[in-house]
Amino acid sequence: MRALFDYRDYRHLFAAQVVALFGSGLTTVALGLLAYQLDGADSAAVLGNALTIKMIGYVAIAPVAAAYADRLPRRLLLVGLDVVRACVVLALPLIDQVWQIYLLVAVLQSATAAFTPTFQAVIPDVVTDEGAYTKALSASQLASTMENLLSPVLAALALTVMSFHWLFVGTAAGFVASAALVLTTRVPDAKPNPRESAWDRTISGIRIFARTPRLRGVLALDLAVACCGAVVIVTTVTYVRDVLGGNQADVAWLLAASGAGTMAVAVALPPFLERVRERTVMLCGGTALLTGVAGAVQLSTATVSYRWAVAIMVWALIGSGMSLVLTPIGRVLRRSSSPADRPAVFAAQFSLSHLCWLAAYPITGWGATLAGFTLTWTLLGVLSAFGVIVAAFAWSRHDPEVLPHTHTVTDTDHRHIAGATAVDHRHVEHSHAFIIDQDHLRWPVGQLGSSPIGLLRR
Repeated sequence: MRALFDYRDYRHLFAAQVVALFGSGLTTVALGLLAYQLDGADSAAVLGNALTIKMIGYVAIAPVAAAYADRLPRRLLLVGLDVVRACVVLALPLIDQVWQIYLLVAVLQSATAAFTPTFQAVIPDVVTDEGAYTKALSASQLASTMENLLSPVLAALALTVMSFHWLFVGTAAGFVASAALVLTTRVPDAKPNPRESAWDRTISGIRIFARTPRLRGVLALDLAVACCGAVVIVTTVTYVRDVLGGNQADVAWLLAASGAGTMAVAVALPPFLERVRERTVMLCGGTALLTGVAGAVQLSTATVSYRWAVAIMVWALIGSGMSLVLTPIGRVLRRSSSPADRPAVFAAQFSLSHLCWLAAYPITGWGATLAGFTLTWTLLGVLSAFGVIVAAFAWSRHDPEVLPHTHTVTDTDHRHIAGATAVDHRHVEHSHAFIIDQDHLRWPVGQLGSSPIGLLRR
């Protein structure tokens, strides 16, 4: 990791990510307490609605923001979004109506939906070495996990000496510090997107996902991560309190087991990614997730005295599987997009993955309430298995970066096919690192002439 932090701009960006993440973690705790203050017994419904608004904002806003990412200097865009988030958070303790929570959460999460994929797309432009970029992905995963583990602890310590309203002030300070750190970096502007219409720019990332086999595999694994992750995020509190008979500290220990699994893999994975393909690592993660959720199903029917030990192992396995899937994704996205399309592709991953979470959350919450843990976790396991199987078939074992393919001469930019070999009077053939872009609107299939990959139609 030391070589990674030799990149000055990355050091500042990573520090900005850490302080913003911890600020967001404090807001999560404070928001629950604010909901209870405003609506008492119905606070859980208020918080659930707020989280739903959060996910809808993530799904809807990220692609739109990416469509205009090249229209503004990225450094100023990131700073402006941090300032917006700080202002919204400072306004939260001043409100006295539930609907105001919903409004401010919508603004806050819309800003986050624009900030996060833009920030993620900056990192490969700052950390250009493949090995260092892999370490950067692991560091980001580690930072996210540490935030999930430590933010509640920091909030609990702060609440022993101050009102929860001051947590919002701490969050705002984190966003301001993030903005200041981003200002000290040399963030390169986004490459101009050649697509002219706003609609085309908005859906370009989703279109690239739909037409790139390996990205379809990533999306299927996103579904598996969301379904298995929902077991941990949504049902841990109820399972520990109602089934295992534990207390609040026991809830924290079980969540920490999942986080420990995530952290261990994030730290250990970079050297393996230098020797093992992303597909292999991510499908191993999918297998770990399926094993974990299968263990959870078995655990839900067990009455043995060692359920606690088994639960800790199952939760750690799910955390490990999530990290095996999520850590390499940035490498796959970078390999599958041009610099101009990279913001749109990162935004599409952000949006589509949260769409999976938006489906998994209510299935898990309502299922556990109405049908119990066994049936709900079984359903989530079936959905996860579907995702892993689809990923294995959609993402071929034979996935070379350079592909020979043919173009129809009359439909292609002649600068792109300069030096290509003629197949017949209408088609030419050449090879290069293949991605979906303006010159390649379909993944090559079939056969034509000497090409083993075949005709690429625009």
